[in-house]
Amino acid sequence: MKLKTLSLSLLIAAAPLFAHAADKPVLEVWTMSLSPKFDGYFKELVGKYNAQHPNVEVKWTDYPWDVIQAKFTAAVGAGKPPALVNLNVPWAYDYQQEGLIQPLDGLIDKNQYVAGALKDVTFNGKAYAFPHYNGADVIAYNAALFKKAGLDPNKPPKSFDEELQYAKVIKAKTGAAGFAPKMGPTKIEGLFLQNGLDVIKDGKPAFNSPAHVAFVKKLAEAYKAGALMKDNLFVQDNFQVAMAAYNSGRMAMLESSPTALTRVRDEAPKVYRDTRVAAAPLGPTGIAAGGWMFNFAVARNVDKALLPEIGKFGNYLTNADNQLAFAKLAGTLPTARKAAQDPHFQKVAANAGPAERAVGIAAANLDKTRTLFLSVKNADTLSARLSAAVEKAVTGRQDAKAALDEAAAYWSGKL
Repeated sequence: MKLKTLSLSLLIAAAPLFAHAADKPVLEVWTMSLSPKFDGYFKELVGKYNAQHPNVEVKWTDYPWDVIQAKFTAAVGAGKPPALVNLNVPWAYDYQQEGLIQPLDGLIDKNQYVAGALKDVTFNGKAYAFPHYNGADVIAYNAALFKKAGLDPNKPPKSFDEELQYAKVIKAKTGAAGFAPKMGPTKIEGLFLQNGLDVIKDGKPAFNSPAHVAFVKKLAEAYKAGALMKDNLFVQDNFQVAMAAYNSGRMAMLESSPTALTRVRDEAPKVYRDTRVAAAPLGPTGIAAGGWMFNFAVARNVDKALLPEIGKFGNYLTNADNQLAFAKLAGTLPTARKAAQDPHFQKVAANAGPAERAVGIAAANLDKTRTLFLSVKNADTLSARLSAAVEKAVTGRQDAKAALDEAAAYWSGKL
């Protein structure tokens, strides 16, 4: 959630890709919602590049997140696309499906990025974007509540099943909820996928199998026991409610990005003193939760003569030095391997607080971090129907198998 909010700070605005200023080609680079907070960073980055490459002129423009897509598709349609456009992974996937962006295998320096980030923008075996900044969840937990529940604070949960078990014990022994998994629209499919449960297989809905039913029944048991924070549990974004519950001591475990820990520090100093952090459980897939990676793509109809220059700037924009500088400013995680290995992420002081420790823990999982999303048309509508089915099953309003079967039938008519 924090990462998505930040994303509304990183695109770069509109103007034609190819223009002549004193016989120099102009490369327009669009970012998404990064102005005005990061004006200084981008102006310095672009200015330095222009000084070192007098044969081209790079121009940076930032658009709001809710405007950038319409601007981009219009620019592509008019034959005047930007050189680089800032996208999230689902948008890059959609544009690749629609043929609006092109593969970059001949332009991108794949060696400079962590494996998870590169996989996020690889579709049909080809890389379609330069990876930029990312996020990865950690689990913050209240050691005082763990002790009160008879749990060892030195042994955080290592799996989702263990999280559910801890949550039940915590509720029974302390009255506090355990945690609030993300089960709302556009989130529920990620929970399934991370736990090794396909949502779609061979073009058909796959979420009403016995394994899916058993998984939902486990959630229902935890819900009935009060182990899950029930407030806003099935809304699209329950971050604010979960944060408030953790800060007030009404919930023992909070899964979120490292930046969330700064809010605990500032809003609930007593809880912060009791807080410890660990990597979020990877699940059977080995995928770290919380990835929401942003990237830069190239339109299919840019001037082909400019592709070498676009490739040079794309690699420069997302290289280790520039990503590290941005990560320090924004509190995000880099996708450049060398940046992720920097002491800023890897060396945590012995007296560091949970917020600082969380950054290093999340960075250590970057190779395993993926952006999990529903890669089909009408994804929002389908996800909302699946989330509603899971809600009925988890809250006991309908049998789990029946609820999932109904949702699967609906999906079959839409796919």
